[in-house]
Amino acid sequence: MSRLHATKDFWIGALRVDGPAFAAAVAEAPPETPVLSCPGWTVADLTLHLAGLYHWVHSFAGAGDTTQPARRDDAAELPAGVSPLQLWQHEYDQLVTLFDALDPEAPAWNPMPQPKKAGFWPRRVAHETAVHRWDAQLAIAAGDPIETKLAADGVSEVLDTWLPAGKRRNRGQWQGVVHLTATDAAQDWYLRMRGEGVALLDTATVFGHDDHHARVQVTGSASDLLLALWGRVSFDTLGVAGDRSLLEGLRVG
Repeated sequence: MSRLHATKDFWIGALRVDGPAFAAAVAEAPPETPVLSCPGWTVADLTLHLAGLYHWVHSFAGAGDTTQPARRDDAAELPAGVSPLQLWQHEYDQLVTLFDALDPEAPAWNPMPQPKKAGFWPRRVAHETAVHRWDAQLAIAAGDPIETKLAADGVSEVLDTWLPAGKRRNRGQWQGVVHLTATDAAQDWYLRMRGEGVALLDTATVFGHDDHHARVQVTGSASDLLLALWGRVSFDTLGVAGDRSLLEGLRVG
């Protein structure tokens, strides 16, 4: 199956589902509740982090130019008398309104080796929200899987955006082809790793090359693959065959 060619509406639709689910989980947990998947963070920290991201993206994504914005703080500043969830809700509503009217082809800065277009940001925010929704639900002993199509696109985002930008968790030298399979999405990814470099391969490229044999194969649901890439679950929870050491070169969280 070919990879999903998602649209702005797809990512906004995902954001409209995962945003309220995030808010519901946060509302159920005391602010000081630890977020087990983000060591050292509380639910309040997680909420302010996501509110800060929304505020920062809103400040430039619709400006119509590729000027690099001021560096963002990791968390939003909490005004007096406002709860973290109230601030999050305000920033979420503002950003969704912006995205609804956004021309995805308009110029907009991003920090990755991707076209400098506004359509980058609904995708990035949708995936950030989905993973943090999972974090927030885990804090209340829940943690619903990420929706299959969204998770599959999230795996693609890690492989086509984060890793080529050098945003992996661990530095190292890796050699070989990695084959990922999302069983529920009927989707495969082949990634060639050479030193610190990576290349996402299509099927024709892989099978037209003498050295196409994968050194490691990973099989699981799209959600579990994505959560493993972001360090939320161990690759040991998936089906792994081959050289597991290569998997450390895939983690971005």
